[in-house]
Amino acid sequence: MRILVVGSGGREHALCWTLARDPGVEVLAAPGNPGIAAIARLHPVAPADLDGLLHLAVRERVDLTVVGPEAPLAAGLADRFADAGRPLLGPTRAAARLETSKAFAKAFMARHGVPTARCRICDTPAAARRALDEFGLPVVVKADGLAAGKGVVVAGSRADAEAAVDAALVERRFGEAGARLVIEECLAGREASYFVLADGERAVFLGTAEDHKRAYDGDRGPNTGGMGAFAPSPLVTPDLRDRIDREIVQPVLAGLREEGTPFRGFLYVGLMLTAEGPQVVEFNVRLGDPEAQVVLPGLDEPLAPRLVEAASGRLSAAPLRHGRWCHVGVVLASEGYPGHFERGRPIGGLEAVADRPDVLVFHAGTALRDGALVTDGGRVLTVVGRGHDFASAMARAYDAAACIRFDGMHYRRDIGRKALG
Repeated sequence: MRILVVGSGGREHALCWTLARDPGVEVLAAPGNPGIAAIARLHPVAPADLDGLLHLAVRERVDLTVVGPEAPLAAGLADRFADAGRPLLGPTRAAARLETSKAFAKAFMARHGVPTARCRICDTPAAARRALDEFGLPVVVKADGLAAGKGVVVAGSRADAEAAVDAALVERRFGEAGARLVIEECLAGREASYFVLADGERAVFLGTAEDHKRAYDGDRGPNTGGMGAFAPSPLVTPDLRDRIDREIVQPVLAGLREEGTPFRGFLYVGLMLTAEGPQVVEFNVRLGDPEAQVVLPGLDEPLAPRLVEAASGRLSAAPLRHGRWCHVGVVLASEGYPGHFERGRPIGGLEAVADRPDVLVFHAGTALRDGALVTDGGRVLTVVGRGHDFASAMARAYDAAACIRFDGMHYRRDIGRKALG
């Protein structure tokens, strides 16, 4: 079986690593990265090049294309492949609105009785300020569209809330993605991420994780695309899993099907576990990053056959097998991230951790320049430690991270600490 993975980040490296372990699977990646090059054939086709990806899949006789990032799904890559009769795992542009428009997602949840925070949709500064008056503090201000994980502000003061409104609607810092805002009440509780694989009607449980969005220890600093994660989430018990499936996952899949946009692919449900029960914070229509790097290594059976089933609408009801390991992933970031950062800084030390049996290193923002591995993004690497408990997984991840170096490298020192409690 020949599988093409679209994307070039840590999530895609984790997908390629998982699929490359399956018997009889050859992995291709477009465009991939230097880490993926060790396990897959790379093709220099950008995720935004929908025609190029389709031509690549046809030319290479690809059996299944799996989409990693959200942008090509938002652009309609799944629709393009469906029109050409080529198998692809990922939702259509219409179904992808669960992620690409927070306003759509909120209205959809209201129609189908999915629990979520109260909100107001605003497209002018005046309307947004009226919503701030309504909800009080703290309050959550979200850009409606895709903003690379940086369009959400949890404001603890009126000044911070108004600054978030002005950044989106006046300064247009997020472009069209911020031309409309979702202002919502701030839910109290712990966050967890819940992942399923869906075929339009059915879903199987992939795993849970807890992400760390803030740049610095103790959940301080600006929001990022994610500075680390651990899996599984100790908060999501079997009883809670049943409730999430019954109250959220199944109504979402049924609602999309009823509205003529059945969902096939990975569905990520960002949850706030409140005193009243689980409520949806956000949806992603693909695996998270860095959550994929800690969820996928926890699977204990070949993934490729289940992806083929989901893409064809024939997903087996048999649950996916999961191992008993704990995984902790630490993102090594460039100096200045999530703000301005420089590229091209040499990376050293990877050879020191290459053969450690309980350590994985997934590339995200890396490149080869004159044969040398250099930084090429804000989030450069995700170092994952595995253990029978979270303490040992943390120790292995951080011992390995200490061996890797590049100028200005920074990372959080508390990834996984919440799980120890």
